[in-house]
Parts: sequence; C-alpha cells; structure tokens
Amino acid sequence: MSLAPPPPALVPLPETVGVVAVLLLDGAAAVATICAAGLSLVTPADRAAVATVGLAAVALLHTLGMLLLPQRAPLPAADRVERTVHPLAATGLVSRRELRRALTGRRAETGEPATLLVLDLHGLCEVDDGSGPAAGDQLLVEVTRRLRAVAGPDDLVTRLAGDEFAVVVESGSVPAYGLAVRLLGALTEPYRLPGSQVRLEVSIGLADAAAGSADDVLRQADLARRRASQLGRNRIEWYDIFLEEQLVRRLDLERELAGALARGELDLVYQPVHGLADRTPVGTEALLRWRSPLLGTVLPAELIPVAADLGLLDEVGQWVRDRACRQLAAWSATHPMLWMAVNVTPAELTAPDFVTRVAGTLARYGVPADRLVVEVGEAGLDVDLPTVVARLAGLRSLGVRTALDDFRAGHASLRRLRELPIDLVKVDPRAVGGGEPEQPLIDAVVNLGRRLGLEIVARELERAGQVDRAYRAGCRYGQGFALSRPATAERVEAFLEEYPSPDPFA
Repeated sequence: MSLAPPPPALVPLPETVGVVAVLLLDGAAAVATICAAGLSLVTPADRAAVATVGLAAVALLHTLGMLLLPQRAPLPAADRVERTVHPLAATGLVSRRELRRALTGRRAETGEPATLLVLDLHGLCEVDDGSGPAAGDQLLVEVTRRLRAVAGPDDLVTRLAGDEFAVVVESGSVPAYGLAVRLLGALTEPYRLPGSQVRLEVSIGLADAAAGSADDVLRQADLARRRASQLGRNRIEWYDIFLEEQLVRRLDLERELAGALARGELDLVYQPVHGLADRTPVGTEALLRWRSPLLGTVLPAELIPVAADLGLLDEVGQWVRDRACRQLAAWSATHPMLWMAVNVTPAELTAPDFVTRVAGTLARYGVPADRLVVEVGEAGLDVDLPTVVARLAGLRSLGVRTALDDFRAGHASLRRLRELPIDLVKVDPRAVGGGEPEQPLIDAVVNLGRRLGLEIVARELERAGQVDRAYRAGCRYGQGFALSRPATAERVEAFLEEYPSPDPFA
C-alpha cells in the first residue's frame, strides 16, 4: 500500500497567478514547501519524482510570473539611496560606493544643508600589523562604536579605506564643525586592548556636501583631511579654494626634494649672534635654504616637514651639520672663539646614533666641541622627553653646548628649563612681552635663567627699541634684523672682519 499523498488538483489560471505572486514574494518558502513534500514520501523513487516535478513547477511559475505580474515602477533616486544605505548603516559601516550614492541623493534635495567629514585614524592599520588581526578587529569595533555614539541618528557613517572614515552630516558648517570637535575628542581617547593600551591620532577634513558632485565633495574633504595631517594631526581643517594650491605646492616639494641634495640645491646662510653690551658678533646660526630652480627659495618651515615625511630628515640634518662645521673651521683662523649654532628637530635628536655622529663631524673638521651649539625647538619635546634629556646630556658630555629655541615662557616652559640639560635659552621678545607693560615678564625669565646658570639670547629683534629692552632686562646676547640679517658665508666673513676676534666667555 502506497503512502504517497494524492496528486494535487489542477489550479485555475487566476489562482495560478496568485500562487506565482506568493512564490515571487517569498521564493525560499515555496521551495521549502516542495522539499518538505518530497521528504514525506516513503520510497526514494517517489521522492526523486516529486523533486523533479517540483523543480519544473518552480521554473514554470517563475516564467508565468514574469509574464503576468505588473512591473514595478523604478523608485526615485532619493528613495533608492535610503533603501540602499540605511539598512546597511544599521548593521555595519557602508562602503564608498554607497556614500557616493547618498551624496548624490542629498545634492538633489535643494536647500538642504549637508557637510561631509573625512577622518584619518593614524595608527589603526599599525595595530593590525603589529598585534595581529584579532587586535585590529577589536580596535575597529571600538572605533565604530565611538563614531556612532558621537554621530547623530540621521548621520551616515562610512568606512572609506583601512583607516579612513567619513560622516555625512545633515547640517550646516557650524554644527558640523562641532561634531568634528566631538569626534576628535572621542577618537583620540586611549583604546584598551588585551595587554596594552593604544592612542590614535586623528586628522579631519570638512567640505560642503552641496558644493559639487559626489566625487568633487569627496575630493575636497580628503584634501582638507590631508592638510590637517600635514599640519600636525589631531586637528580639523575646512576645504577652501586656496587649499588645492597649497597641496599642489606640497606635491611639487615632495617630488623635487628627493633629489635636491644630489643636485646640490641645498644651501646655508648665516645670521650673526651679537653681544648686546657692545653689539659685537660672538657667534652665528646656520640657516638652511633650498635653492630650487623650479620652486624658488624654500625656507625651513616649509622644507623640514616635507623632509620628515619623505624620511630625508636625518640626511638633510647631517648635511647641515657637516657644512656648518666645515665653515666654522674655515673661519677659525681669524675668529677662533666664534661659535656656530645648528638647529635640530626632536626626531633628529632622539636618533640612537645622534651624539656619535656629532662627535664624528667635529673630529672630521677639527672643531672644538664648545664652539658648536645644538638648538632644539621647544615644540614637540614631550613626544619622548626622557630620550631628549639623555641626548642633550650626551652632547654636553662631549663639550657641545645646547640651547632651547623658541622659548614661550608659559608655566610648562618654565618647568622645562629645570628639566633639560641646556646652556642657552633663545627667547622671542613678542612671546614674553614686546613693550614696557610686559617688561617684568622678560625680567623674570632672565632672572630664572641666571639662577639655573643659563644664558639668554633674545631672538627676532627687529627694532632698536627691542634691542634696548632686551639688554636692560639682562639678556647677554641678541639676534635679529635690527642687528644683522642672514647672509652668505662670504658676506658674513666680510662683516666679521670689521670686528676683533670675539670671546663669548669674557
């Protein structure tokens, strides 16, 4: 006796259309019904027969549905964006392609303000490479959580690349900048990983989402993001019309600097340092210039960041020290007590072999160590202060004098004077008061320097009145246009001939 169910009755055509509609709306359920019917049969032959019939029925019904069911009209562009983007945004970060669709849809909505934020999380990929994919995934999950926690419910959060993200804000510039500030604060907080804690640096660029096509807006926000990264990270930059010119200039600098040393385009000029008591030159400072045939004369403020990004900073810095010591040796015959100051960045100073290389340069040109002054700017010292202290102490053990440049006279700066093994402090009069009302402040800096055994050099003295105030305050040395301008080695040598041999220890 067969246990197979009776064959199904034929269904009239209108009812068939209804069945087709059901199958089209939920094809998976229809196939599951056929499979369940097949599994309820007893013999394998019966199950095979029903499966064959079921597959044929599904194909037939699909064809009938395509012919009989009315075609749905295409959705408007904005609705297609919403249906495509927002379900993904609820479960995961959307892709660049979907972001472009969203920007295109919002641009079609005239009168609705919107802003695009592009974020670069420096260090995110390094965690994945250094600690493994599991740690990288954990960090990415926490980054995503913080992004969504800060962003509004209607803001679209996107992952553009490995460490780049974007947020579309349905608001104007002021609220969008406020969101960027909050994102910067949230994303730079420490991240706890198994056995470690990491911090990320963040660069954020903003652009008006209605300023052009989706590709234009993405490009503009990314240019602003790149500018924020170049200016030191952990900052926010808006796109503006001049930004592209600046970035084109930056690309030109990067392209040309790579071969500048080999082409002999780097140069030094020298600015004398004067004793303020009699205005006699006692030393000089070597100042780097890049004489590019294509870009003109490039100053250190523009050159050094590019060299750092290209990994050329050590090479350029060694060239400066070598050339400066060679010039100092040449001047020694007529000015045996003249000293030479060279500038280094904290990144150069903290190199493991920095002290050894300085010693080698001094030996190569026969320059006494106490006639070289190594200046380091105050900005950036906190990145690795213990190593900075160790390197400065190593230089002083050689006999090289050390100086803190660009001293700001803030509370942290005054504390740093006690921490760093230095011999001189270079003070900008505008930072410690350029007029009579602020005179007690520079007096306090000079008095503190004296108690710590430091000499004060007043820099950027541009007017005679500043020179007089610096001298009355007790600054021993001064430097600036009011005393002498930077010049080539030949012109400085001629200038030095007008004065007797200086003795800075007199």
